[in-house]
Amino acid sequence: MRKVWKEIDGGREWIVDGDLKDFFGSVDHEKLLTLVGRQVADGRVLRLIKAMLKAGSYGQGQLFPSERGTPQGGIVSPLLSNILLTPFDREMRRKGYQLTRYADDWVLTCKSVAEARAALAAATRILEQLGVQLNPQKTRIVHVQQGFDFLGYRIVRASGKRKLPGSMIRRWSPTGLIVYPTRKSIRRFRDRVRTLTRRSAPRKTAELIQELNPTLRGWGEYYKRPHPTALSPTRRLDSATHLVASFPPVADSGLEAVVPSQAVRRVWSGQPDLANTFS
Repeated sequence: MRKVWKEIDGGREWIVDGDLKDFFGSVDHEKLLTLVGRQVADGRVLRLIKAMLKAGSYGQGQLFPSERGTPQGGIVSPLLSNILLTPFDREMRRKGYQLTRYADDWVLTCKSVAEARAALAAATRILEQLGVQLNPQKTRIVHVQQGFDFLGYRIVRASGKRKLPGSMIRRWSPTGLIVYPTRKSIRRFRDRVRTLTRRSAPRKTAELIQELNPTLRGWGEYYKRPHPTALSPTRRLDSATHLVASFPPVADSGLEAVVPSQAVRRVWSGQPDLANTFS
């Protein structure tokens, strides 16, 4: 995230927001195994990986063969995706493009729309050689003023027309560049809290707090430091605080002040003593 932020601040304001079409379900086995073979010499390991790829899936009483793809959610799939896409990284950088990739999620930062179009064309050719296709409906070229999502963050150069006052934006970032959790990320977080605090599953306060801790701390730790001038991840969570505060055992326990947005805010602000309130 810091790399992308630095590049945008340096004038690379046109973004190629790439999306791979059914990546884990469409990987070419032979091309992948060839690339793995360049990194692994042990034949036993290669045979094991091939067996995992060809294992197939079972459903509706029958076995379906796996002609392409890697097991989505499998422990080895992220490693295999990196092995497959490393040539893509190297070739794009050799051509002079600024690529930032994590697993199958990637963006290119460019200085002009013409450079962005050229970069997208180059990326398409290289990926096709690797047996990977771009999703034309989700891959796009945007200016940072329009904003884009990357790794659960929304990155945008804000203006005074947005809900936040211009003076507040400039106080956080003189250039107006801000980053905050995407709506999808916040929705997933709130849904998770709702599930943990559902009234249909009564439990002791201590048990509830113990179950909430990993979610609150994990979410806060991930979103607390994308960049020194990023917005606090809790600005859009205030409406969710009732999910815990209104839960009867918590409300009666004297812990009503310790609710999701406050807990995440304490983690975000780097106050471990306060962040451990749920210990």
